[in-house]
Amino acid sequence: MTRSEDLLAAAAAAPGFMPADEGRALYEAALAVEVPGPLLEIGSWMGKSALYLAAAAVQSGRRVVTVDHHRGSEEHQPGWEYHQPELVDPAVGQLDTLPAFRRTVHPAEDVVVAVVARSETLAPLWTTPLALLFLDGSHTEESARRDQDAWVAKLAVGGTLTVHDVFPDPADGGQAPFGVYTRVLASGDFTELPGTGSLRLLRRDA
Repeated sequence: MTRSEDLLAAAAAAPGFMPADEGRALYEAALAVEVPGPLLEIGSWMGKSALYLAAAAVQSGRRVVTVDHHRGSEEHQPGWEYHQPELVDPAVGQLDTLPAFRRTVHPAEDVVVAVVARSETLAPLWTTPLALLFLDGSHTEESARRDQDAWVAKLAVGGTLTVHDVFPDPADGGQAPFGVYTRVLASGDFTELPGTGSLRLLRRDA
């Protein structure tokens, strides 16, 4: 097996919420991007999607930058559906997914650059045009709009925007990522590419 194949296998086995077909589609989208620049994801959780991106990065000579505060989104907090009490750091009484993330991405540490911060904190400091932007952060309307406003403009012309958990039907999931997807598409600056499941792909044209 090649190193990329090893990373794809590790990604498929890693803990996380991304279905295998969507993870593979993310990998293929990252591999297909032709413009220079890094691959940047907003929202890393335990690193599953970072490994899919890393599998593409080792083939294309890129770097993957992950941005996450590693305290979990709203749905991961106590009393919510996706809360996992074993992830709470007893010293601070808050979720801490960073140790699990580091274990997951260990095979790709040479290509994955982890930034532990809120995306809106890092965004004003970021100037490098992105080849691919993967939005998979907190899914409240406020935070999704904030990520869109902070990062979409940093995508290079010809780069690919990928948005996860896009569900047109509210019965299937939250509407905040769907709102990002529809607003970006309505701007006229993007062309939609074939997606997979809840993963939507858009190429920046202007």
